[in-house]
Amino acid sequence: MAKEFQGKMYYSISEVAGMVGVEPYVLRFWEKEFGHLRPKKNRAGNRIYQPKDIQKVMQVKRLLHDEGYTIEGARNLLKRDGNGNGVDPAAARVKAMLREIREELEELLKLFP
Repeated sequence: MAKEFQGKMYYSISEVAGMVGVEPYVLRFWEKEFGHLRPKKNRAGNRIYQPKDIQKVMQVKRLLHDEGYTIEGARNLLKRDGNGNGVDPAAARVKAMLREIREELEELLKLFP
């Protein structure tokens, strides 16, 4: 992931939105919801994302879109780390396993109305 960002020091919000696969307004919304997402701004007031900022954005997207966390759940998980720099991998694996078990149980319940 970090190799993608070694070409430039700063990226615009539209570049980051394209990399992550969301619209720029989503990134601005996430800034309000997640305190650790605070890209710097240039003199004109435009957001400038550094590679570390992009990694944080990708982490938020993974939690919300791939792992199914709510905004509050993702926020709490990131707070638990202290600085919002990482997610406990063991907790993420357990949550994924529990989600799979729940889906299988729901399928079984459909068989017995």
